[in-house]
Amino acid sequence: MPIMPDTWIRRRALNNGMIEPFVENQKREGVISYGLSSYGYDARVADDFKIFTDVNNAIVDPKSFSEESFVSRKADVCIIPPNSFVLAHTIEYFRIPRDTLVVCLGKSTYARCGIIVNVTPLEPEWEGQVTIEISNTTPLPARIYANEGICQFLFFQGASPCEVSYADRAGKYMHQRGVATPRL
Repeated sequence: MPIMPDTWIRRRALNNGMIEPFVENQKREGVISYGLSSYGYDARVADDFKIFTDVNNAIVDPKSFSEESFVSRKADVCIIPPNSFVLAHTIEYFRIPRDTLVVCLGKSTYARCGIIVNVTPLEPEWEGQVTIEISNTTPLPARIYANEGICQFLFFQGASPCEVSYADRAGKYMHQRGVATPRL
């Protein structure tokens, strides 16, 4: 299962709408980088954040998720409380080919500050904006910048298309836009 290069990512993005909007070159001037890289694509975080809080003493339960678990903010900057996390989403909308699996890695600029990104793999034929969990592992408040790079996606092409894709299974997070909270 080879990792796919910039030429493949560009072709799929421009000809098949795999990434929209697609940024051809990595942007870095005064921002945390985003756009096409050698073997991946650095996605941007949107300005829509769900900050987890214990103000309402809600319990975080993936089988019975309560909207009281977070506070929503739309802003150019998000402050993550110490030892907490936020949910956000990519600006980019992804359409994953049937023969491809995508894996997300956090940006080293944030990781060096104790800010960790975790998302599940993007499965074959999944599409949508990616909901991202951003953890602040430090005892200090941490700042996240909207409209700048937040994570890198790596594209792995299988030897052949899968027998059953995410779309075939009618996955519960298909076509998501914005932050998608846990669903059962």
